[in-house]
Amino acid sequence: MPAFAYQALDAAGKTRRGVMQGDTARGVRASLREEGLNPLEVTPVADARQRAALFQRGLSGTQLALLTRQLATLLKAGLPVDEALAALAEQNDDVRVRTLIVSLRAKVMEGSSLAAGLADAPESFPEIYRASIAAGEQSGKLDQVLARLADYSESRDALNQKVWAALAYPLLLTIVALAVVTGLLAYVVPQIVGVFVQMHQVLPLPTRLLLGLAAFVRDWGWLLLIVLVMAAIGGRFALRVERMRYRWHELLLRVPLVGGLIRAANTARCTRTLALLTASAVPLLDALHIGAQVMPNLPMRAAVKRAAAKVREGGSFSRALGESGYFPPVALRLIASGERAGELEHMLDEAANQQQRELDRWLTLLTSVLGPLVILLVGAMVLFIVLAILLPIFDMNQMVK
Repeated sequence: MPAFAYQALDAAGKTRRGVMQGDTARGVRASLREEGLNPLEVTPVADARQRAALFQRGLSGTQLALLTRQLATLLKAGLPVDEALAALAEQNDDVRVRTLIVSLRAKVMEGSSLAAGLADAPESFPEIYRASIAAGEQSGKLDQVLARLADYSESRDALNQKVWAALAYPLLLTIVALAVVTGLLAYVVPQIVGVFVQMHQVLPLPTRLLLGLAAFVRDWGWLLLIVLVMAAIGGRFALRVERMRYRWHELLLRVPLVGGLIRAANTARCTRTLALLTASAVPLLDALHIGAQVMPNLPMRAAVKRAAAKVREGGSFSRALGESGYFPPVALRLIASGERAGELEHMLDEAANQQQRELDRWLTLLTSVLGPLVILLVGAMVLFIVLAILLPIFDMNQMVK
């Protein structure tokens, strides 16, 4: 039975939105009138979702993890897929998410598989998600696959939050420091040092440098800001070219501290994805293709694709990964031992856990270094400004004596 998104007025004149299933739009309008609602608009869910996709993105990582966990719990309790989706739609307050779930349920009730229904919303359900669901349906272990997917989605969401949380403090500190120093140079310094200029006193070199810098910020600061914004926009457009983005990612891998962070994050994401897919009975070559796509870093993604080509020819996966030099040796040794022992799924998961711990260590190190470094740089700039202001005062005191 198809689903329709509706917008109606209740008895109090308030607008109500929701999703209702019915044979036709006319039948849905009749059902709404029976409930005391005056229908304003009734649209098939598929059309409504396509129209909303022009203005809204797919499910967030948190929403996807929560939805997967709830669906896994309901299926484990013995509910059929359509009834589990109906329960999720009823208890979800977000109209957009409810519309997505009802559309998915309508596909399932029409005879499509759950994976085929998910394929209609690729912006919400990534390829790894759809491939795992398809494998779970074929093997009859959909509830177990969904439970693994929920763990994977929650760990990936936690990883993203951890990275942003580690970078938020240094970034905020840098922005505040630049704003304070710019304010000092543009407004405070010229008024204080201008007194000595009016006295026709020979100013020390640091004071003259400070006055020149303050004059540049005051007269040309707007131009500098425009240049920086244009450079940022130009860099953003340049990184849309895959060749330029590849070189940029390759350069980042060589930067101390940052390179280690990127290697650990991409390796953890790839190995976690491969562990999930192999546990869901997805063929290794297909799993390698999907595992490469979830890696943001292009050189490491290309290395996984080259490794997949060598595995297709009968080569060792761990040895093929090691030829690139991008992946940590510990992770490669764990994967190699899993290949030899026939426990690749378990060792991939262990490699992911090890890289997660390594990523935590890099994030802790990055936070502990960047924060004090920004404070030291700001302190050095403030010290220079203070000395440039005090030096003329010291010279004046010497002249009085």
